[in-house]
Amino acid sequence: MTDAPRDTAENAAAARRPEMRVRPTAPIVPQANVSGRALMFVIAIMAFLACLTFGAVSMVRATAASWQSQISREITIQIKPDDDLDMEKALTDARDLALTFAGTRDGTIVDKTATARLLEPWLGEGLNIDELPVPRLVIVTIDEQSPPDFTAMRAALAEKIPQAFLDDHRTWVDRLVAMARTTAFIGTGVLVLVFSAMVLTVVFATRGALSGNRHIVEVLHFVGAEASFVASEFQKHFLLISLKGSFAGGFLAALFFAIAGFWQGRAIATPQSDQATALFGTFSMGLTGYLGIAATIVVIALLTTLTARFTVMRTIHEIDLIRSDPSRTDQLPDP
Repeated sequence: MTDAPRDTAENAAAARRPEMRVRPTAPIVPQANVSGRALMFVIAIMAFLACLTFGAVSMVRATAASWQSQISREITIQIKPDDDLDMEKALTDARDLALTFAGTRDGTIVDKTATARLLEPWLGEGLNIDELPVPRLVIVTIDEQSPPDFTAMRAALAEKIPQAFLDDHRTWVDRLVAMARTTAFIGTGVLVLVFSAMVLTVVFATRGALSGNRHIVEVLHFVGAEASFVASEFQKHFLLISLKGSFAGGFLAALFFAIAGFWQGRAIATPQSDQATALFGTFSMGLTGYLGIAATIVVIALLTTLTARFTVMRTIHEIDLIRSDPSRTDQLPDP
């Protein structure tokens, strides 16, 4: 009976005792610090430049392919004026002769009004074509898959109309192909430079984070934590940073192209839009371009994560060497 009051008092004390709670574990690498935010901004800038370069290269290649296709579909017969030449009859004969060859589809004679309109930017308005020694043109549409025999056509024209000259635009096609390849090569070089700078930035940022948290890494090693565990913690940290930065940069690049395409569509047939189209082509990338930007974002995130992991593993290996042989501390590079 005497133990009842004691049991009641112990139960009351136990009821008043606060519950013991396990304190949540903190991440090895701080989630929000100055170096992490700075690295995220750097990755965002590099992702923006990489996606911008990718989109620009895609636009130029698409524009060059469009120009190449348009030029490859047509050939031009140029007839120079001559005192003893009936120009209108020569134009008709040249068109009919060209259409006799297999691989030709249609022929159009550029009339005097269209010829004068072509010369207006250089000679002004109100031209009288009959008073000027201006060549006349015949545009022949051909089959790209099965083009005609240009050598035979050129010989037939020279025999029937000596003043006629056939231009199959091969020189312009070769120049466009060379321009597209050069632009793609330059764009690839810029992408490589951007990725290289990003890798170096991540390496130095990772070493800085390890330098600031070296004591944590050493304690974890001392208590038996494996190197892969420590590396995975840093890998998660830099993966989150790289995803945020690369997504922000890629989104801004896609938004830039979308706004530029919208402006070009609204300002069509204006001097500003015509000049921009002549210099850069159309700003419309299509689904393939935006998928390429998304792939660039993924590549940047993966590259940053793998770089962080390899750097952490190498640094931990260097720490292990120092712990096993303290005389080799001079081998550890300065952070």
